[in-house]
Amino acid sequence: MAAKLKKGDKVVVLAGKDKGKEGEIVSVSPKAGKAVVDGVNMAVRHTRQSQNTQGGRVPKAMPIDLSNLALLDSKGKATRVGFRTEDGKKVRFAKSTGETV
Repeated sequence: MAAKLKKGDKVVVLAGKDKGKEGEIVSVSPKAGKAVVDGVNMAVRHTRQSQNTQGGRVPKAMPIDLSNLALLDSKGKATRVGFRTEDGKKVRFAKSTGETV
């Protein structure tokens, strides 16, 4: 199945402890159905000090389910994503405004 949300998309969180927060997708795992969004679903990870890195408590963005994310359209509103063909190419479009993503 084609990916409705991709790396670099601006999204808003629809459900969970970070509901309403906005961010950019850093990575997507289609097999697991999850995505890592910058600044959303943060957890503290304790790391050991090594020669190259400082140890301590490091905040890290954890994966969030794709069903809890919605794409932001040009007006900054949450929208669903659809597919259509334009000039023989399959493109994503925002269902609320109809413009291509």
